Order: sequence, then structure tokens, then C-alpha cells
Amino acid sequence: MCLLVSLASRADDGFPRTVVDALGREVTLTHPPKRIVAIFASNVEMLAAIGAGDAIVGVEAFTRYPADIAERAKVGGRLGFSVEAIARLQADLVVMTPARQAATLVEPLQRIGIPALVLNHRDLEAVLANIRLLGQATGHELGAEQLIERLQARLDAVQVRLAGQPAVPVYLETGSNDRGQYLTLRGHNYTSDILRLAGGTNPFVDSRLSQVGGESVFQANPRRIIVAGSPQQAANLAVRPGWQSIPAVAAGRVDSIPSALLLIPGPRVVEGVEQLAALLHPELFPPLAETPP
Repeated sequence: MCLLVSLASRADDGFPRTVVDALGREVTLTHPPKRIVAIFASNVEMLAAIGAGDAIVGVEAFTRYPADIAERAKVGGRLGFSVEAIARLQADLVVMTPARQAATLVEPLQRIGIPALVLNHRDLEAVLANIRLLGQATGHELGAEQLIERLQARLDAVQVRLAGQPAVPVYLETGSNDRGQYLTLRGHNYTSDILRLAGGTNPFVDSRLSQVGGESVFQANPRRIIVAGSPQQAANLAVRPGWQSIPAVAAGRVDSIPSALLLIPGPRVVEGVEQLAALLHPELFPPLAETPP
């Protein structure tokens, strides 16, 4: 019995503790969370990667990875999230990102005494900071710091290889519709950081809109085109009306990277940097194993 008490005491070291989330809110955790609801894929992936995956009891409907966690109870999805479903799971921490009205959960969760931690992911630096914050909130500081160290070492290794190389102009397509409009990067965010760290440059970085048409891509004349998706989605560019007039398409300089590596701001974005760098600068990188879309 004494041994059990001693082990439990060590497991709770440092609790209660207070952390500050992306909204500047002080969030107090009285004990290491044992029943976590993680809303949005990035938060699930970060928690799993630091060793807190077993504590996740609820996720949103679009969670795909890790596969075993994706099968856990659902608390909402595209149309919103249910405080009642979270309460039924007896959650002692909810981790969310302020999108699709998830941030509106904060106040009702506070009223019923469930701590809510809101994370933002404006750039890659923020992604690494989120990993550290989750480690602090869950008592998995060591796992978080070790993960950050590994990820940073991989990013540094890419930069060493790219040193002195000119940046490659890249049109990175993140989505499309049936009306001839296509989504790309604009502004500065974590996906822009992925492109920059992989040795690419974005001709649409200063665009007011994230939607572009084929004519805009033709005028930008990127050296490479990367589709966030499957190889088939990349192949489909060649059959779009007028796109064969774009030199990169005509020359077959169109590739794909699984969207999860570019569009989910979690630990796997570093793999996105590595794969993108290998596509843009193949002479500097050995072939990498493909990740399913």
C-alpha cells in the first residue's frame, strides 16, 4: 500500500498547476488529466505524440489519426460540438482550437467545471509551443520536450542540406471546387513555414484571396506545382482546361504530398517539410517512404 501511495504521489507531482492558453486565459488543472476530449486532428496528434493518447476519451468526427484514437467517442463535427456529450464522458480536460465555433465551448464548460485549453497554430513556432503547453497541462513534460528536440533536429538537418540553395517558386494547391477556383496559400502561417523551410517560395504570399484560377497560376509561372492530396489529384491538373499551357504542368513538374502532412498543424508537419524538400531539391535528399493521404 505504501508503494502505491508513493507512486501515485510522484505521478501527481506539480499539480495543481496553472497554464496560460492561446486566448490568454489561466487554466488550472488540479490533477494530471485522465479523461481528455481533444477537438481537431492536430490536438489529437500532439497529445498522442507526447504520450497522453491513452487519456483521450473523446474526439471530433473527422479524426483519422492515430487510428485507434479515431475510434473513440465523438463529441461533434462539422455542425458544432456538444457540451452534453463532453460532460457524459466525464472529461477533466478539453483541448480545442478556435475554429468551427469550438471556442464557444469555453464558457459553458467553465460553468460545469471542466477545464478547457485553447491552442492556436499561426506558424510552426506556435506548433512547437503547443506541444510544450500540452506537456505542461497533462504532466507529460518530458515526452513533450523530447518530441520537440527530435522535431527540431529534423528541421535543422533539412536546413543544413539546403544551405546556399536558391528557393524554388511553388504553387501549392490546398483544395479545389467544380467552379474552376482553386485554394492556395496566402499570408504567413504554418503551411507557409513548411514551404519556406523546404526551400520553396510562394508567389501568392501577398494575395488578398486564397482562391485562384488557372490564369493566375499561368501568370505566376511557378517552377513546381505541389498538390496537398493524392497522386491522382495531382494527375488531374493536366486535364483541366488550359492548364497544359502552364510550363510546370506541360513539363510534368507536378507532385503531391499527403494533405495531413501540410494542413494539420501537429508533429507530422516536420515530415511534410522533409517530403517537400525532397521534391523541390531531389539532388540533395534520398528518396523518402510515402505516407498515405
